Amino acid sequence: VSETERLCYVGHNFGSEVMRCNSLCRYFVGVLDKNSGQMEVYNAEIFNMQPLLSGQGSGFLKNGKNRFYPAELFFVPESRRRIQKIRLAHAPRAGFATCGCSNVCFCLVQMDLCIEAFGTSKQKRALSSRRMNAVGNDIVSTAVTKAAANVIDAKGVTALMQDMAQDDVQNISAFLPPCHEDADRPEHVYKFEDILSPAEYEALRVPAAALASITAEEIAKRVEERSHCSFVLEELKFLPADERSRDHKVRCLWFLDTLIKFSHLKVIKKKHPMGPECPHIISRKLMKNFTSLTYNNGSIQNLISASMKAKITAYVIALALHINNFQTDLTILQNDMKLQESRILDIAKALRLRVSKAKGGPGLENDENHKLGTLSLPLPVQKAPEGQRKRKKMN
Repeated sequence: VSETERLCYVGHNFGSEVMRCNSLCRYFVGVLDKNSGQMEVYNAEIFNMQPLLSGQGSGFLKNGKNRFYPAELFFVPESRRRIQKIRLAHAPRAGFATCGCSNVCFCLVQMDLCIEAFGTSKQKRALSSRRMNAVGNDIVSTAVTKAAANVIDAKGVTALMQDMAQDDVQNISAFLPPCHEDADRPEHVYKFEDILSPAEYEALRVPAAALASITAEEIAKRVEERSHCSFVLEELKFLPADERSRDHKVRCLWFLDTLIKFSHLKVIKKKHPMGPECPHIISRKLMKNFTSLTYNNGSIQNLISASMKAKITAYVIALALHINNFQTDLTILQNDMKLQESRILDIAKALRLRVSKAKGGPGLENDENHKLGTLSLPLPVQKAPEGQRKRKKMN
């Protein structure tokens, strides 16, 4: 038995663990006397020393031929099934086949000792990093737990739940048109100028002119071709006779149709994604206000993310309210924008609309209950979106 500062070593000269050497050979050790120049020879035995890990026995592994090779120790973590080897000093190389994890299991403390004694530089660095991280995680966990307990004691669970609900409302409100809560009329809550500036509104005169003179036959043809969204096609059937009101409505319808078509895009690759007939000031508005920049394949691209689509939906609903005297069919807009009902209802409620059920209009699935959004004063109190309220209760 030999011993170092860190580990004990044991060698065997009997039993199954003895080295399988040639029994016909004899081994000697020569001791040279430097002064006399003579060597004395002594009988000797060969022992293969193995580290003795307390409570685990020696670290022997079997290969496919049931032979024991003490040259290397193996550790197989349960989580990764990845073999990590620690090569012992002065040990011969040998091929290995691992046995089951249940048969080769060393406790982490003992394995760390092996890594400190015989591990490679990379393993030692990983051990040091793991130990530092373990200490850091413990400190952070303790600090977070203590801070959370202090906040709960100071504000109470009810107040914290209200704060979370308010945060949800604020997150979605960042993508809504400016809301004037102190307005005295519904049309002043979401001002038309915040949706379309005077210059943008004037630029819509030319492309929307074709809609102002559209006939019933042309509407029927466009319904078959689906060249416009369902909301616009339905509203085109009921254009006002007054020329000024008619011109105003078709401009709004043209821009709303453009917004909905724009929301169906994913990545904007063209300079004019809505075609050459779209005014430059409108194209610039779409790219600036309703896309987010992303870096891909070495270039910057305009992307319509989920948050940008929510913003487009909010502006579409606000514009539809102005078109339809501040009451609009949310189900039609939901189908046009290819959204889930819960999503458009969350945005409608964030816009402070009152949602009710109503029958669909003529030719629009009368047997289905449509959701009707109405903007009226006083505005209802803001609530957290449906999809965000289902949180686990804090203990």
